[in-house]
Amino acid sequence: MANFNEDKPSEEIRVKLPRGNEIIGIIEQRLGGNKMLVNCMDGITRNCRVPGRLKRDLWLRPGDVVIIEPWEFDNNKGDVIFKYRSNQIAILKKKGLLKEEQEDF
Repeated sequence: MANFNEDKPSEEIRVKLPRGNEIIGIIEQRLGGNKMLVNCMDGITRNCRVPGRLKRDLWLRPGDVVIIEPWEFDNNKGDVIFKYRSNQIAILKKKGLLKEEQEDF
């Protein structure tokens, strides 16, 4: 009897990456309502919000890894547009896009 796990090629999981001016960040603190502080990979802590179209879809907590889009007119604020799941975070770490010491689950 053959072991099917050896014959199966490893599946590559696709992960959404930041495009354009989007940045990966880690939520530091919830501020109430739909606002939160996000520590971004470029070293800036931004006051971010969840846009109304995503408010019911994204459940966010401190420590979650997200993609944010900075506002054009104020670089210290932004919108949260995507939340990574735990298996996607592992792939980001493997690719070197997220530092190991910043996020430990």
